[in-house]
Amino acid sequence: MKGYTSETIRNIALVGHGGSGKTNFLEAALLATGVISRLGKVEDGNTVSDWDKMEIEKGYSISTSVVPVEFNKVKINFVDTPGFFDFAGEVSSALRAVEAAAILVDASSGIEVGTEKAWDSCKKLGVPRFFLINKIDKENVDTDQLIADLKSKFGTSVVTLDDKDALNEAVAETDEALMEKFFSGEEFTEEEFNKGLSGGIGEGDIAPVMLCSAHDGTGVKEALQKFIDLVPKATDHAPYPAKDGSEKDIEIKCDPSGKPAILIFKTVADQVLGKISFGKIISGKVKGGQEIYNSVSEKSEKLGTMFFLRGKTRVDTAEAEAGDIIAIGKLQHTKTGDTLCDKNSIVVFPPIDFPQPTFFIAVEPKSKGDEEKVGTGLNRLMEEDPSFVLQRNTETQQTLLGGQGEQQLNVITAKLKDKFGVDVDRVNQKIAYRETIKGSSDVQGKHKKQTGGAGQYGDVHIKFSPSQQDDLEFTESLFGGSIPKNYVPAVEKGLKESMDKGPLAGCKVVGVKADLYDGSYHDVDSNEMAFKIAASLAFKKGIVEANPCLLEPVMHIEITVPDEYMGDIMGDMNKRRGKILGSEPLAGGGQKIMAEAPQAELFDYAVTVRSMTQARGNFVMNFERYEPVPGHLAEKIIAEHKKEEEK
Repeated sequence: MKGYTSETIRNIALVGHGGSGKTNFLEAALLATGVISRLGKVEDGNTVSDWDKMEIEKGYSISTSVVPVEFNKVKINFVDTPGFFDFAGEVSSALRAVEAAAILVDASSGIEVGTEKAWDSCKKLGVPRFFLINKIDKENVDTDQLIADLKSKFGTSVVTLDDKDALNEAVAETDEALMEKFFSGEEFTEEEFNKGLSGGIGEGDIAPVMLCSAHDGTGVKEALQKFIDLVPKATDHAPYPAKDGSEKDIEIKCDPSGKPAILIFKTVADQVLGKISFGKIISGKVKGGQEIYNSVSEKSEKLGTMFFLRGKTRVDTAEAEAGDIIAIGKLQHTKTGDTLCDKNSIVVFPPIDFPQPTFFIAVEPKSKGDEEKVGTGLNRLMEEDPSFVLQRNTETQQTLLGGQGEQQLNVITAKLKDKFGVDVDRVNQKIAYRETIKGSSDVQGKHKKQTGGAGQYGDVHIKFSPSQQDDLEFTESLFGGSIPKNYVPAVEKGLKESMDKGPLAGCKVVGVKADLYDGSYHDVDSNEMAFKIAASLAFKKGIVEANPCLLEPVMHIEITVPDEYMGDIMGDMNKRRGKILGSEPLAGGGQKIMAEAPQAELFDYAVTVRSMTQARGNFVMNFERYEPVPGHLAEKIIAEHKKEEEK
C-alpha cells in the first residue's frame, strides 16, 4: 500500500440503507484483487471491514472503517459506513474525508429510506455521488425499473454509463459550449466528453449508475475501474474552506507540495492497538516522527507510528502525501474533528457537523462506587463517537446519555462493559420540576432554643408574593430597630438556601418575592444562625400558605416531515399535551412543524417520529419555558415524592 501519489489515490465513502451490501461489496473487491481468497459474510462475522468485536457479535456495521483496495496501480480508499440511522454521525465524518460517495442499493429492495438519506447527506456536503446497484443476481430483480425509479426520485442527473444519449445530454448540461454543440448535432471529442463527464460528476450534476453482485463478483472489477476513471482525484477537489491563526477565512488546496494540513475525521480506542486517529491529508506530505501542531487544542503532537489499516491488518508507512488517508497511533491531544498542521502556517478546518442527540436515557452504575469508572469510560467512548453526549443533570442528580436512538445507546453501554469492565443500569428519567407561588402570605418564623448558658433566638415576619425573577427577590422594610441590620444578610441567606427545596415535591423554588418587614431579637441569645433558621421556618410556612404550584419544563420542537406524515405527527403531538404553533413548507418538499409540549411527554419522541415516518422525519428540540403542571398530574408527582421521602 506504499508508494501511491496524490494522482494515484481515490477516496470513496460507501453509504446507503442497512443491508444494501456495502461491506459485502468490499469483500468482493478484495477477493477480485487477490487480497483475500474467500468471501467473508457480515452475518458470519468474518469480513475484513467489520473487524470490531462488537460488530462481529451484532452482525452489522456500527463504526466507519477504512479499507484500501489496490487495482490497476491505483489505491482506492473505501470508507465503509454503517447503514443504521442511529449511526448517522459516522456518515457525517466519513463524507468529510472523501471525493465521492457510492450509494449502494439492494436490487431486490429498491429505493429505501437509507438511500434517500445518503443522497441528502451527500447533497448537503456537496459530495459527488454514484449509485451502485448490488445483488443483481437475486431472483425477480428488475434493474431497468429500479433505474427508472432512481431517475424519477433523484432527477435527470441519474444516468447509466451505457446510455450514450442520456450521458451526452448530461455532459452537454455541464458547459454552455458543449450545450451548443449538442443541440447543433455535433459529436463531442473524446477529450470533451471525458472532461464534461468528470466535471459533471465532480459538481454533482451527474450521478452515474453501475450494477454489480458482491455475491458472485459480477461487475465488481468494472465498478472499480469506473471509480478510478470517474471519481475526482483528490487534487481536483475544490479548495477546502478553513481559517488561519487570526481566524481569517482562507482556502486550502489539495497539493502535495503545500504545507501539511490533516483533518482527523475518526478516532478508534482499540484495546490492542491503543488510540488510533484516522486523518485525511488535505495538503502537503507527512513523515513519521515529525512534529505537528494541533490548531484546535493548540498543542504540539509528534507523528509517531503512521500506518494504513485494512480492517485489522496494519501496514506501517514512513510517509504519506496529500489525498491519502492514514492512521496515526497514540496522539495525545487530538480528537475527532481536529486539524493537524504546520505550527508556522496555522490552519483550522471547520468541525464535523454531527447530528444533535434527540434520544436520552438515564443510567447509573450497577455497582456502587463505580461512578468515576463510568465517567472515564464514557468520555473515552465519546472520542470514538462524538455524536453521543454525556450530561450530568445537577438538579435531578442523574447521568444522561444522549444519541440518535436505542441501538446507538445500547452499543455504547455494551462497549462500556466490554472495554472498561463497568456495567450500568438504565433507570427512569427524572424531570427537573420547579415550585412557585400563585398567591401571597404573611407569616412569622421564630426560632427559640434554650440549652443552659447562651440560647438561640431569631424572630422574623415576612410577606411572600409572586415575582418575575427566577432567583429570590429579597427586600426589607424594617423600622424602628426591630431586628439589627447585621442579621438581615443571615435572613436572606436562610431564604436563598430554602429555595433549593420546595415543600411540595422537594424541587427548586422560583419566582418568589420575600419582604422582611418585622421581627424581634434578644441581646444575648440572637445570632446569625438563629435568624437563618427562623427565615427557613418562615419560608416553609409562607410558601405553603401562598398557593404553591408545580411547574414543568416545556420544550419547543421543530419537526421536519414529508407531507404524507403531517397529519399523524400533529395527531400524536395533541396526545402529548402538545400545541401546534404552525407549519411551513420546505423548499425541497415536506413540511416543518413548530410545536410545544411538556418534556415529561417527550422521552420516547425520537422513537415515535422514526416509526411514524419510516425514519424520514427528524426534529430538533430545545427548552422553552416552565408552565404549571395540570392539577391531577401535580397531585401524582407530589404523592410520589412523599413516598420517596418516607423510604
